Amino acid sequence: MKKMMKTYQFLMLFLLSFCLNACGDFTHFQQHADEQFGDQHFKTAIALIELHKVRFGEYPASLDDLKYTGDWDLLALNSVSYHKVENGYHLDILKGWVGQPKLNYPQEFWQGIGLKQSNAK
Repeated sequence: MKKMMKTYQFLMLFLLSFCLNACGDFTHFQQHADEQFGDQHFKTAIALIELHKVRFGEYPASLDDLKYTGDWDLLALNSVSYHKVENGYHLDILKGWVGQPKLNYPQEFWQGIGLKQSNAK
């Protein structure tokens, strides 16, 4: 009986350890997925906004003004917050995969576009 109890305790400890480790891996996976999806959504939104400027000579008043968007583009546009400002726009990333990613880009990324303010750095 004692041997069976020790085996049971060992199995429970093993399962608890496994579950805690798996949760840590999931958190890492989620952060990585948020960054990847967030990066793609952010860059897609910028590309669509900048294309609108090239075609029509000004930035869109809202994301609803963007023309010729595809179904996949809507995923990106629903993941950002956009506000037109004088001579440009503000764009914040709100959602990656399931959470809000923390995005960082090199200084040259920001050159040549009308993005004036963002929560991405």
